[in-house]
Amino acid sequence: MALWKVKFDLKKRVKLAQLLWLMYWVSVMAGVLVFSMGLFFKIELRKRSELMDNKESHFVPNLLIGVGLIGCGISAFGCKICYDSLDFSKYMKWKSIIKPFLIFFLIFNVILFFSAFLCFTMSIPLQFTLGEGLKNGMKFYKDTDVPGRCYMKRTLDLMQIEFRCCGNNNYKDWFEIQWISNRYLDFSSKEVKDRISSNVDGQYLLDGVPFSCCNPSSPRPCIHYQVTNNSAYYSYDYHTEELNIWKRGCREALVFYYGGLMNTIGVLVLLVTILEVAVMVGLQYVNTSLSTLVNPEDPESESEGWILEKSVKETFTDIIDKMKAMGKANRVEEGVELQAVSTVS
Repeated sequence: MALWKVKFDLKKRVKLAQLLWLMYWVSVMAGVLVFSMGLFFKIELRKRSELMDNKESHFVPNLLIGVGLIGCGISAFGCKICYDSLDFSKYMKWKSIIKPFLIFFLIFNVILFFSAFLCFTMSIPLQFTLGEGLKNGMKFYKDTDVPGRCYMKRTLDLMQIEFRCCGNNNYKDWFEIQWISNRYLDFSSKEVKDRISSNVDGQYLLDGVPFSCCNPSSPRPCIHYQVTNNSAYYSYDYHTEELNIWKRGCREALVFYYGGLMNTIGVLVLLVTILEVAVMVGLQYVNTSLSTLVNPEDPESESEGWILEKSVKETFTDIIDKMKAMGKANRVEEGVELQAVSTVS
């Protein structure tokens, strides 16, 4: 028994084809939107690629760009089929192509849904990517004279200012690395010597953070050096007083930003998927309703349309049987070839 069978006359078929023609044009615009979102997200990731531990994070935007372009092509082709289906003689030239086109359309919708799923789950691997990338980037903060790392200080400072964050997990991460270059240290100073000698790795560590961690909204002048030294400043207690540097770590801030962006893109891609499924189903109705005309020579005659010619269970069973038959045919051909080879030898 056919699934969701509907009876059509000429008026219904024309209205359905016209509606699908319009929806396919909307799908073309949706494909452009998906492509644009993928391109925008790729640009956003490239802005801070130095802070990423690997390039795997670009897989999702590349996938969005690809499905966006393919979606534009598929929708434009479907729009042409729907337009020609208004004329039965023109439809006949597409009849043999529509079924493979619908199968390809179904595979495309699965990939589109998978893209939306990846958008919602991307924040998980992004946390690890940013965690390692920021940790390494902070180690290179001081290397302004080293080729390939000379812009790391600028990148980190701009990031901390833009996202109002400090360090990787929090501002205390800066206490564990030397972020001041040796060229700006006076090695004849006793304080510098004591700090370096007290550290196992011979680094100049201090309880301070870069100036880019400062909160400009704080009424007090920024305390970013000797943050934990209460006696260094008048009327200051870092345990009880609200620090005038950002407490939120940059990994949390970036994951929140990219996560929100990807969730928005994921919702839009999911809506596009629903639209693509709707036009695919509509095209199936147009195809079946034109293929089952009571009198093919009279386009005005009644017909029936459906989504599947049989029930879901029967259709699935038929597919499995066809796959088994193809497998048996391949085995028979291989056996014939082996027999022919043995006969020749």
